[in-house]
Amino acid sequence: MTDGRTAEIMIAEARKAFWVMVGFLGLIWVVQIVNWADGYGLSYHYGIRAWDVDRLPGIVSAPLLHWSWAHIEGNSGPLFIFGFLAAYRGVRKFLGVTGLIALASGLGSWFTADSSAIGAGASGLVFGYFGYVLVRGAFDRHLIDIVIGLVMGLCFAYQFAGLLPAEGIGWQAHVFGFVGGIVGGYLFRDRRPAEAPKAATGDSRSALLKEIEDLGL
Repeated sequence: MTDGRTAEIMIAEARKAFWVMVGFLGLIWVVQIVNWADGYGLSYHYGIRAWDVDRLPGIVSAPLLHWSWAHIEGNSGPLFIFGFLAAYRGVRKFLGVTGLIALASGLGSWFTADSSAIGAGASGLVFGYFGYVLVRGAFDRHLIDIVIGLVMGLCFAYQFAGLLPAEGIGWQAHVFGFVGGIVGGYLFRDRRPAEAPKAATGDSRSALLKEIEDLGL
């Protein structure tokens, strides 16, 4: 495949990723309006309650629900950024990663959270995408993704505080979502033949510039 064709495919996938995340954010905001109008009854009835078998379907519905406008506003920015970065190399792979993260976050919360509380919110996905973006470059051996992971880790270092136990926060969903994202980075890695080690720094720099050029940046 020619370099030009590769760049076209990557740009097309990045556009798909952008619109997928715009659509997903639009969906959770529409749900939020209905939920707010209902006094957040949707969150109460379709969120996750630990050890309640009847509430297991909440693993699917809980990421779409929030408890307040501040809650959804706080999740929307990181969700779009990390979600786009998780999806820009391929929407099909991204959907698989999303399913794994939602399952890990939801089941982890269902098994470990306080049974008197109801969990809802997209933060499990946020932390899952965050973990995936951090490690994907190392597993895929894409230099640009390694750089993106390092930059995101530094710029959003405060996110790690959300992995610590805290009262009134569904930190279990954060932790298991983050772990799910890391596992997803391994399971959904590009299975390419390992390249020979680069002897010169110039070779690595050229490879990085080539990655950036392919992305159209």
